Amino acid sequence: MIPTRVPSLLLAALLSSAAPAALAADDQPSVFGWVEKATLEPWGVEVKAKLDSGALTSSLDARDIELFEQEGEEWVRFRLKLEDEESGELFTERMELPLYRDLRVRGAGGVDERPVVLMDVCLGGTVYEEQFGLRDREEMNYPLLLGRRSIGHLGLLDVRETFLTEPDCGEDAPYVPHDPDEAE
Repeated sequence: MIPTRVPSLLLAALLSSAAPAALAADDQPSVFGWVEKATLEPWGVEVKAKLDSGALTSSLDARDIELFEQEGEEWVRFRLKLEDEESGELFTERMELPLYRDLRVRGAGGVDERPVVLMDVCLGGTVYEEQFGLRDREEMNYPLLLGRRSIGHLGLLDVRETFLTEPDCGEDAPYVPHDPDEAE
């Protein structure tokens, strides 16, 4: 007889057993809430991140986004404007990064095209190089949204909880590079 109600963490563990997961010191998968604190590296600016299993690609609040060409390659220029959750100070940084790919998002408002770049983010005690679609998220509650591609690297997601981890990535923190061979 199959029980009618399986606790969500047990179900998540069963469903994710075939997927790679970040392992804690005791070889148990890390558990993250649906909202966590994260730091954008290398600056260490702390932001609230929403872990959204309904989104495939992660999204980062960026302003003044423009594409340009540099030495025959496509690049993207943008400005980060984020409130550091730890200090309360405004963090701004103008950036130029290689364009990783273009993202096409379909929603109720139509089709939106966004540039995607690779950036580093610290969650828990690990730095992850992830894909981030750039979009003005000023009107959103969370400047950073982590989609399924990123969540799949982290461990388990407990949708009932928030702030289960603290970002703590020093020089010796494990680094998980982006895998370009992962399914797009």
